[in-house]
Amino acid sequence: MDGRIKKKSLHLQKSGVLCIGEEQPKNCFTELQVLKGHFDIVRFLVQIDDFRCASAGDDGLVLVWNVETGERAQELRGHSRQITAMAVLRCGDVRLITASSDRSVSLWDPDTGNRLQTVLDLQSSVKCILVLDRMSAWISGGQQLCVWSRDFRLQCLKERRSDTGQPPKHLCGRCHLRWLALAHLGRSSVRLFCLWTGISLLIQLPENRVAAAVDKSIVIYKLMASGDALTVMEVRCLADHQDQIRALINVDDAAFASGSHAGELIVWDALDCSMLAYQHILWEEPQNQAEQSHIQTGGPKTSEMSIQHLASNGNLVAAAVGSGVYVFNVASKTAAAYRKRAHDSDVLHISMLSDSELMSCSEDGSVRMWEIRELPLAGEPASPGFFGMWTLGRSSRQACPPSKKTSDVAPSKTLELTGDLIGHSGAVQMFVALPENGLLTCSADHQLILWKNGEKQSRLRSLELFRKLEEKGGL
Repeated sequence: MDGRIKKKSLHLQKSGVLCIGEEQPKNCFTELQVLKGHFDIVRFLVQIDDFRCASAGDDGLVLVWNVETGERAQELRGHSRQITAMAVLRCGDVRLITASSDRSVSLWDPDTGNRLQTVLDLQSSVKCILVLDRMSAWISGGQQLCVWSRDFRLQCLKERRSDTGQPPKHLCGRCHLRWLALAHLGRSSVRLFCLWTGISLLIQLPENRVAAAVDKSIVIYKLMASGDALTVMEVRCLADHQDQIRALINVDDAAFASGSHAGELIVWDALDCSMLAYQHILWEEPQNQAEQSHIQTGGPKTSEMSIQHLASNGNLVAAAVGSGVYVFNVASKTAAAYRKRAHDSDVLHISMLSDSELMSCSEDGSVRMWEIRELPLAGEPASPGFFGMWTLGRSSRQACPPSKKTSDVAPSKTLELTGDLIGHSGAVQMFVALPENGLLTCSADHQLILWKNGEKQSRLRSLELFRKLEEKGGL
């Protein structure tokens, strides 16, 4: 189905969320095409090449789409439960790797739809996949860290264990109590695999190292090659976060960043793993006199502070924090811009399109386009909803580098809403920007939407019409 976007009138809703008018000159996505094929929540999108993307979700299906035409190219069936991770393997012929809560991983040919390899009966479900194209290998993370060759041969397996007499820092409360009980019985080495934590995120670092998010900690692993075999060794554990790590990304070749459920944003040196910057993002809610005593003892709500996703272009780090958007300048270690009420509900995915443009999607079913602009000069009116939105703080831990508050250093720029894409009826899980073909979004409404540049599509239709007229001798 194709359609044009009906845009809303300009107003500021009671919730404080800024809306945009019908005229959106910087929003090129004026046509959409709904892609149907899934029958449950669609959670994952990966770009295979310039013309194809794959989608997967809770129905266990993997669908390959032609993003030029919106046609379904392949339907990959084989998993019996929901997909938990998906990645593209590009060393050699392009392949898709999928993992499922049925405790299996599979290798697919996206050209034919054939399943080439599968590994069944894993100890637990795989939560994340990291492809190491340069090493012709890939890594799966869950209760174990597994290193696989391109042809699905298991190279090595790493299980976290404690031989120090102290419980590992990544254990959940239940496993911590179990560790203490077993240690009390005189067992000096207790091996535990925490069902609720495990490895949830993976990124690649320089010098053949990998960073893995394990609850509140980041574990650094070193990969070593011996002939055709690969081995892995744990070399460091970074335990500076105070809550579960929800986001882990590469900033550039020299730095990476992590974000926690408590709103902590940390930028790390990718070589020595030292902390380059620490920012604790807190809400600042206006309170009446009757609520003051309660607020002083209560503190911010954790759900409102949680960092759900991070993105970076090397200069800036964009964070999805609750229902807001926060942009951090890596060089100056200060807030560049932010907006507390960017959406009506939690922001699930964010992406930096350039140094001045970013995009976010939310549980409220919308996808929003933002422009980072200079603050208005003295005497000029500011956009509604900008001031009084965030408090930026720091932890009391002495290990953290100095972190400035909003009252000390005001943000240098503001975030202005330039586009609002309304098409989904459920939470938008993520999106993939397609430079030549537009934008692809997936949602809890079981659908994907291919957003297209309306002017470009109009030109293409006109050219096609002229071509057909010429063929028929009409011109």
